[in-house]
Amino acid sequence: MAYTLSELAAKTAARLAGNPDYRITGVDVLDEATPEDASFLANARYREAMEKSKAGVICVAPDTALDPIKNYLVVDNPSRAFQILVELFLSPHALSGFTSIHPTAVIHETAHIGPDVTIGPYAVIDRNAKIGRGCRIGPHVSIGFEVEMGEECILHPGVVIRERCHLGNRVILQPGAIIGSCGFGYTLDTHGRYQKLEQVGIVILEDDVEIGAHTTIDRARFKATLIRKGTKIDNLCQIAHNVEIGEHNAIAAQSGIAGSSKTGKYVMMGGQAGILGHVTLDDHVMLATRAGVSKSLKKGKYRGSPAIPIHEFHRQEAHVRKLSEYVERLKTLEELKNNS
Repeated sequence: MAYTLSELAAKTAARLAGNPDYRITGVDVLDEATPEDASFLANARYREAMEKSKAGVICVAPDTALDPIKNYLVVDNPSRAFQILVELFLSPHALSGFTSIHPTAVIHETAHIGPDVTIGPYAVIDRNAKIGRGCRIGPHVSIGFEVEMGEECILHPGVVIRERCHLGNRVILQPGAIIGSCGFGYTLDTHGRYQKLEQVGIVILEDDVEIGAHTTIDRARFKATLIRKGTKIDNLCQIAHNVEIGEHNAIAAQSGIAGSSKTGKYVMMGGQAGILGHVTLDDHVMLATRAGVSKSLKKGKYRGSPAIPIHEFHRQEAHVRKLSEYVERLKTLEELKNNS
């Protein structure tokens, strides 16, 4: 597969500086690229690598000094432009050899499969499930009864979607993601033994949601656990029953949100952040890595456990680092007092 620089400029909405007929066949980093590769400069620290690079074309920002003998795609966001090229040359959907419905897939006779759907080996689709146009379902995926999926969803190998859950359009589930597992709910009987509370609700993933590998999202007790449009959740996260995640959230790996908590729009959570149950985060809350949220938070940046405003955390941390100095001062003061 090869593209001329004029074609690549059109696909990236970039200004071309160089030979429009020059052909590119791949992508690589600056110091390993060949004359047939495209590369990019997104950080000024790598300017020397760019100057030495053999890349056939380099995506750069408008303020970058250009070598007149090299080819450039000049664009406001070189990293994004390069990502377009990466996906153009290394499309993950073009690598699979399974392009239709594999004969080992088990599909209930009442399931509705839309046009242009790919279903890999040993996938199972239960009764009355609805799979929208252009969905790609990997090997060993399990889709429960009455699940509804929109168009152009991608389910990687080992995904499980339990009964009656809903997916919007262009949802991506990475390998091993579990959608609709039972919430952690039990009561004690008169003999002190745990009795399971059946979780009969569902999970709803709206349009353009992506769920990371081995992340689990529990079904609600009787209504819906809801992940709103555009939200991205990393690997190994736990979203408990009845949680509502707002639009365009970004939640990093190993984070956990307990039952019935809610987040607003554009909330960001660093890795291993934790939120107690029945807590609400306003729009644009940002949690640093390992933040522990024990109460509702307004818009702002937070760190620590329990989470406090980040500037306050940094003040406290500065004092903690001087504890040994403070101890020595106290000892000196006590000695002066005792000797007076």
